[in-house]
Amino acid sequence: MHEMTSRERVNTALNHREPDRVPLDIGGGQSTSLSVEVYEALAPMIGVTPAPAFLNKIFRVARLDETTLVRLGSDVRPITLRAPGRWSPPASEPGTLVDELGVKWRQAPYARGYYWEQATFPLAEATLADLDRFPWPDPDDPGRYAGLAEEVKALYHDTPYALMGDCGYKNHWEQVFTLLGMERALMAVIAEERFMHALLERVAAISMTVTRRFLEIVGPYLSVIRTSDDLATQRGPMMSPATYRRMIQPYHRRYFAAIKQHTDAKIFFHSCGNVIPLLDDLIEAGVEVLNPVQVAAFADPAAVKARYGDRLSFWGGIDTQLALPRGTPEEVREEVRLRIRQFGPGGGFVAAPVHNIQPDVPPENILAISQAVREFGRYL
Repeated sequence: MHEMTSRERVNTALNHREPDRVPLDIGGGQSTSLSVEVYEALAPMIGVTPAPAFLNKIFRVARLDETTLVRLGSDVRPITLRAPGRWSPPASEPGTLVDELGVKWRQAPYARGYYWEQATFPLAEATLADLDRFPWPDPDDPGRYAGLAEEVKALYHDTPYALMGDCGYKNHWEQVFTLLGMERALMAVIAEERFMHALLERVAAISMTVTRRFLEIVGPYLSVIRTSDDLATQRGPMMSPATYRRMIQPYHRRYFAAIKQHTDAKIFFHSCGNVIPLLDDLIEAGVEVLNPVQVAAFADPAAVKARYGDRLSFWGGIDTQLALPRGTPEEVREEVRLRIRQFGPGGGFVAAPVHNIQPDVPPENILAISQAVREFGRYL
């Protein structure tokens, strides 16, 4: 088989055919990149100076420079929404920031740096009437879309890479529990259905508008469009499948159908945890690619591939809980070999870390991922 371009490789895999080798994504999206600290640790090993840019500032996810992406062999590049032009963060005390939804975040230091943790929940005590008064983000802010056309056309025509679109406002349940707090959100899907649907409609209206405008510009050039809604813990879903179908799935179904009106890109859906009990419902709603494939939460990853592999592609799977932070480079190589053996046959697999690589991962292990995918990912 001839050597494919990165775009050909990813597109072939996502169409459930075997490319020349398993594609690799490190740095192509907000759930497959490096935290700032591990990026800084890796950079000297490959002779680069880390670029001071984020794919996601709150999660402290680095936007990798092109030299690093090439050195790691990543087949994917990100296309992301811009910052709004008519809004700027309000002043807040040192060590905090306020986002566009009015959520305050504060620095939570730890041994290797800090994370941002949520400090306020703007709608925790809200009533139906409060939803009308809330200062919702403006989805038509032109700053969000400035320069997107030029960037995506250059990446598509001048590089061989698959492009992953991320329009920022692409989740529903996550925004609900961010605004309400997890406790009220979980109770509201049972005890406050009218309020919950009113809130979800507000959230969905913003997502639909931003996504439509984003895809009108970049849709023809994308291989995948990244969507997200964390629906599970390590043990299982946050709500029963019946509750998901009643309260959340209608918004997913409507949103995914709208996406398909503007792009042929595959719908990439990110949810941490053990989402296996929801997979049939997610596929029915329109999900085509599952990320991050949190193998530590799956009792039998190979069985998941066997059951769903004809309807779903898997993007992720390289364990970040034990193998990457605690393993040796050789053990990481064996982890990659295992996941390729489990998810690779027949296509439908893009190798990537299970979520962003954190500062406790030795940079040697990141290089081991890259080397192992090249070595073990060839289709015969």
